[in-house]
Amino acid sequence: MKEILVLYYSRHGSVLNLARQIGRGIDSVEGVAARIRTVPPVSAVCEAVAPAVPGSGAPYAEARDLEECIGLALGSPTRFGNMAAPLKYFLDGSSPQWLSGALSGKPASVFTATTSQHGGQESTLLSMMLPLLHHGMFIVGLPYSEPDLATTPDGGTPYGASHVTGGDGNPNLSEPEARLAFAAGRRLATAALKLTN
Repeated sequence: MKEILVLYYSRHGSVLNLARQIGRGIDSVEGVAARIRTVPPVSAVCEAVAPAVPGSGAPYAEARDLEECIGLALGSPTRFGNMAAPLKYFLDGSSPQWLSGALSGKPASVFTATTSQHGGQESTLLSMMLPLLHHGMFIVGLPYSEPDLATTPDGGTPYGASHVTGGDGNPNLSEPEARLAFAAGRRLATAALKLTN
């Protein structure tokens, strides 16, 4: 079975919920499955060490996950209009895959969550695309042929799936957000199969 890596960082569950829904979209395409992975947090304390296995959620990603999968969905909460440091730290360590071209020619999509509607969703999605473009990946967005994209009062952009948590930090996706995340996964899986056949 061919797999697509759904790689994310999440602190409060919003991006995790998007990752799971994107995984469902991937799994809905015959011949491909989602491989969901996360990254450990980073610390300003040099002696801090994350456990080898997370206490809950997906396993930590390894470099081989990037190499073995036929596509990538990359997700992060928004940090001042940019991806979170743990995800950036993981990507900064992907120079060997860049040198070998391990990701070149594979499709990728991005997803994010913010507290507010204008909290930097689109700039965060764009910031996550930059290292993927350097790796030679093809970016797969969300087209306006997805009806929810033009009507959702919540998250959802042509750059990628997203979620607005609101001031209370609600990690649960709205119905339009869930449909768009599912569509993003399905679209990525379909593109990946076309590129590998």
